[in-house]
Amino acid sequence: MHDEFLCHVTAYGTCGGQRIGVPLGTYRAPTLALALWWLRDRANWIADRLDPSPEAAHFPPGALVPVADTVPDVPAVLRAWCGDPDRQELVADELAAGRLVRIATGDDTTEYELLAESVDAVRMQRTIPALVVPVA
Repeated sequence: MHDEFLCHVTAYGTCGGQRIGVPLGTYRAPTLALALWWLRDRANWIADRLDPSPEAAHFPPGALVPVADTVPDVPAVLRAWCGDPDRQELVADELAAGRLVRIATGDDTTEYELLAESVDAVRMQRTIPALVVPVA
């Protein structure tokens, strides 16, 4: 069983013709349950910022407008992932097995990526000798 997990959230976009990543948070979770909680919390955090309630007091009337139906609904995708027990169990199983988990969704301008991996798995990969192939 893997005991500790590294979790990362990053937004990717294009600036000056190059793909850039903007870190939105990192967490070293001491348990699998806390890793899953943090990933769900960050997914909801992103969804709430992309799709805030229009009735919120800090928005002037008319400041928020709906997007076209053709635009991917990133907040809905993230909220659906958070609310799906089967997908949560799949992520838990993958992490417990020492595999890297990547949850990603995006719209026309930005891709949002949630990553988690076992600290033990990362350590084990570092101890495996590199494959050396002679050039000549």
